[in-house]
Amino acid sequence: MIIYNVTVSIDNTVADEWLQWMLEEHIPEVMGTGYFLGNQICRVMEEEDTGGTTYAVQYTCRSLEDLLEYQRDHSPALQQKANARYAGKYASFRTVLDVVGVNVERKDQA
Repeated sequence: MIIYNVTVSIDNTVADEWLQWMLEEHIPEVMGTGYFLGNQICRVMEEEDTGGTTYAVQYTCRSLEDLLEYQRDHSPALQQKANARYAGKYASFRTVLDVVGVNVERKDQA
């Protein structure tokens, strides 16, 4: 399984509006492409004083091929919508993660 992680630092002056837009419009639109199995959005709790709030938006997909197809056919238009709405108010970067373990449990140490 692949996780497509988008980390976004959004200016605090628009952070609440941006989060609402992500939850009500952007993430549903990304999910509507049919390439992802699930998603979650997390607020980074350890903040530097940058005047912004940082979020990690994570989408899971079956394969790297699915992700590459999404990035080629859908991502540019969706990123343009975000930029048109929040230009100059955010910085972002993307990371592709290959899941190699899930719900690994701690073994008691003797």
